Amino acid sequence: MNHPGTTGHRGLPPPDLRAAFPGPFPSSPHADAVERHLRQWTDEFDLLATGDARRALCNITGQGVAHALPTADLDGLALCADLFLWLVAFDDVHGEATAAENPVRLVDRVAELTRVLADDNAVADPDDPVTAGLQDLLRRVKARATPTQYLRLTGHLRDNLVGLVWEANHLNQPDRVTVHTYCAMRPYTVFVHTLMATAPVVLAYDLSETQRASDPVRQMETAVANLAGWVNDLASHLREVDRQRAMPLSLPTVLMAEHQLNFPQAFEAASRMCEEEAEVARKRIRELSKSRTRSLALHAAALETIAHSFIWHVDHDRYAVAQSQAVPTHLTTGRPSWP
Repeated sequence: MNHPGTTGHRGLPPPDLRAAFPGPFPSSPHADAVERHLRQWTDEFDLLATGDARRALCNITGQGVAHALPTADLDGLALCADLFLWLVAFDDVHGEATAAENPVRLVDRVAELTRVLADDNAVADPDDPVTAGLQDLLRRVKARATPTQYLRLTGHLRDNLVGLVWEANHLNQPDRVTVHTYCAMRPYTVFVHTLMATAPVVLAYDLSETQRASDPVRQMETAVANLAGWVNDLASHLREVDRQRAMPLSLPTVLMAEHQLNFPQAFEAASRMCEEEAEVARKRIRELSKSRTRSLALHAAALETIAHSFIWHVDHDRYAVAQSQAVPTHLTTGRPSWP
């Protein structure tokens, strides 16, 4: 992500994360191969329309996963990339758009997918690319994961689907969502916990339940999850304002509403929150990296590179905004008028 001294989105200074995550961020040598695989996989299941949007999504996902798990083998990276792309594609195609037109339809789609998550051999519509893609993913995860890892990962996928329903039900009135509630839900809509649960499967390690419940691990995972969602919000906020012609459900929006801030003030407050969370993440990563327990050290390394990937990806063209345009006046002077 850009740092002070450079120009952020429309002149707004982005968070300075260099102290905690200075870069350069390592990437897998398999990055381009994973991107090619993604294009083939989406073609096989007809998950995405062809064109620039498809190419951009395959690119950011393939390259992003290569930054998230740079030491993984090619098959593991491909599995992780397919899983993440499936989630993003479902959100793009069936999340916001479907919810705006017919919220009940989104709930029904989530119910269908929840049934598949409960039983990957469930009879499903063979012509439904979303279900077919999910069943393919579950078979491949089951072949690679331990039973506990499989249950943990499918549980996070269910959380993601519930998070998308929650998000869809608050898109039209984001000012009614408290900062506390938003921060609690955001990791489930940015899919970061699912990526964290995929790392042990792909990198062949695991934590005991005692280790997973320990304060250092929980604080590290929480800080990385928060950072992932919040840097994404800062990168995408004005793009979403341009696209929706309305305030999106994001961290700056809920800060504006709860604390009576204008947009630059809220953006600055969110940037400070990112910097503080990055410091917490770095402290716990450093602590756990020194552990004599191999699984804890591997998990700390995985969480560090996952943080790298979210910091890296927000400068991708998918989040580009017109840099030459000013922040809309109604966002800079007092509280905005909510729809």
